[in-house]
Amino acid sequence: MGISRPETIAQALDLGVVDEGVSYDQLADGLRDVDLVFLCTPIRRIIDLLPQVMALAAPGTLVTDVGSTKRHLGEVAAACGRRDVHFIGGHPMAGSEKAGVTAADPFLFQNAIYILVPGEGTPQDLHAALQDMLAQLGAKVLELSAETHDEVVAAISHLPQMIATSLVEMVGRMNEEGDGRFLPLAAGGFRDLTRIASSPFAPVWEDICATNADQIRHMIDRYIDLLQDIRGRLADPGSLERDFAFANDIRSRIPKDAKGFIHTLQEILVVAEDRPGVIAEIATELAAQELNINDIEVLKVREGEGGTIRLGFDSGEAAERSLVVLRGLGYQARRR
Repeated sequence: MGISRPETIAQALDLGVVDEGVSYDQLADGLRDVDLVFLCTPIRRIIDLLPQVMALAAPGTLVTDVGSTKRHLGEVAAACGRRDVHFIGGHPMAGSEKAGVTAADPFLFQNAIYILVPGEGTPQDLHAALQDMLAQLGAKVLELSAETHDEVVAAISHLPQMIATSLVEMVGRMNEEGDGRFLPLAAGGFRDLTRIASSPFAPVWEDICATNADQIRHMIDRYIDLLQDIRGRLADPGSLERDFAFANDIRSRIPKDAKGFIHTLQEILVVAEDRPGVIAEIATELAAQELNINDIEVLKVREGEGGTIRLGFDSGEAAERSLVVLRGLGYQARRR
């Protein structure tokens, strides 16, 4: 059962990601006979909806969310006072700079960390059932306190967003002042480092900044201190060797199940069977129609079953023609 704006419900039904759907003004109807509720809106909208959902849900219902900060949401849930409706905070560490139901991906949670923040008094059977369901989706469940969660994501997610945004802004201003000398040279490393600068501010990042400002400020201060230290040692370049060595070692330990970069291509997503030759088949058929694949990326794979392939084209016309070809071959394909 999906609950959203009418136009979003229509898209979700068309894509087959929900069986039924109602609008927000029918919230009570949508929650009838429901055992588990996921709140998947921006954080401040979750804050608005959570008391309504807790009030309308039937006794024994488990409510969770996918918000990027956890402390404030836990406080809101506790303040609702429903001891017969239970709340477990959640945060899947998956996704991209894309938003909306058209960014849905059946392999999104494959090998992704899914953080849970258990609420007090949640029955163990409900807790275990949610863990099991997430594991069946391919996620790796990790449990943290709300305080630890917000500190960790401030360091590994929120600070990188601020760094990428400010770096692109700095270079963009210099590009404007320098007659366009900078952006044409902004290739590989710069693009990879700043991919997330494509993320829109509202509503997601606006809400993150509003609900985790203290931790973000703390991480920015730590980063400034480190940059100041490095700045002071530039006169002695040899002293930076240990910084590079430490960073190389730490970087090598980061899981390599996600990647991406800035681009202006027109994209489609193709759900394909995991079998030899599938990419060759796709490329060959598109080439036969003189359709050039400008970029290709395997986003997620479930071994032995299938995965999602991202194809990039230089025009909307090429993307639309490719959709017709691939659907004619029996592939599930859609614009991203």
